[in-house]
Amino acid sequence: MKNGAALQALGALAHSSRLDAFRLLACQEPEGLPAGEIARRLGVPQNTLSTHLAILARSGLVHATRQSRLVIYRADLAVLRALVLFLVKDCCAGRADLCAPLITELMPCCPAERVSSERVSP
Repeated sequence: MKNGAALQALGALAHSSRLDAFRLLACQEPEGLPAGEIARRLGVPQNTLSTHLAILARSGLVHATRQSRLVIYRADLAVLRALVLFLVKDCCAGRADLCAPLITELMPCCPAERVSSERVSP
């Protein structure tokens, strides 16, 4: 990821409604959510949410697909991964002991049994 793309993604996330929308969509992968459902869950007016989703889409953090009359939004986790790697790459200057706490914090977020059960439950 280059500086410009990282700045665009960080700028897109630099608003509480957009950050909330992205985090909600990330939790709904791979199915995604219709725009109206995102607005309902976040308590944001649909026209305001539409603007926020457009900003997230321009940054590459979300993608929309049409399914009949619904527009389904999905988080692009590959872009999130690239952004996080951009931020932390070479953070420890080759000293694994400095990165170990970060890695330890990230590991428990996705145990296989938790991911499976979250995707099945409503």
